[in-house]
Amino acid sequence: MNMLSRGVRTSGALFAACALALFGCAAPARAASCGSSAAGFAAWLEEFKREALADGVSQRPLDAALAGVAYDQAVIGRDRGQRIFHLSFEKFSSRLVTPSRLSKGRALLQRHAALLRQIEARYGVPGSVVVAIWGLETGFGADNGRFRTVQALATLAYDCRRSGQFQEELNDALMIVARGDMSPAQMRGDWAGEIGQTQFMPSSYLKYGVDFDGDGRRDLIRSTADALASTANFLKGKGWRTGAGWAEGEPNFAVFLEWNQARVYAKTIALMATKLDGGQ
Repeated sequence: MNMLSRGVRTSGALFAACALALFGCAAPARAASCGSSAAGFAAWLEEFKREALADGVSQRPLDAALAGVAYDQAVIGRDRGQRIFHLSFEKFSSRLVTPSRLSKGRALLQRHAALLRQIEARYGVPGSVVVAIWGLETGFGADNGRFRTVQALATLAYDCRRSGQFQEELNDALMIVARGDMSPAQMRGDWAGEIGQTQFMPSSYLKYGVDFDGDGRRDLIRSTADALASTANFLKGKGWRTGAGWAEGEPNFAVFLEWNQARVYAKTIALMATKLDGGQ
């Protein structure tokens, strides 16, 4: 969900069975050190594991989740190179709100009309808004990202720039695996740990992810229904007002800033949703 956005295969049943032991009474692990190069990463990861074990995390599932995780320089490069957000709104939005993207968005609004009506009835968020975010984040699920989520989060948790924030996200990613939503091998997304068709950070995945298709799992990667409903649930949870406007200065624009703090991106969501809704 934030345009700051796939591990070692392990049995989902193993993680589900170990979920209570892994997270039931354990406080989040906090590695004390951080670093700015690959040199100290292995030691940091071992420290993270030791602290997790001291907090009551079981050895076997912890090792399985973090097996093969290495410092990812490509993640650091992406973190340091977010120049696109410095573009003017006109240049930024013209790159993303393209005729082809709008055409596909309108087609998907028709294809998923029944689903989107159900989502709007439950959460109060129009289909045009949900589809706009879907299109801007991953090209309507065409490119959810190829980074190994646990590795990307571990790299950013070790990096001194935002270590505390990403240690929390790393623990939340392990919780997603523990409850059986996906294995580490299946958990792939964008470079900052975003997951699924609309790019949820693990903390938002845990808080706002919903099983809208009724198959018993919150699958934001493969289930379009779960992904779009979870997006609407996030917006509702952040204060979306049914029937209110979403352009800059209107009540729901602030909710787009909860989705992404970059104002130029929030304005682009509003623009695409308005165009999909038939406005200018």
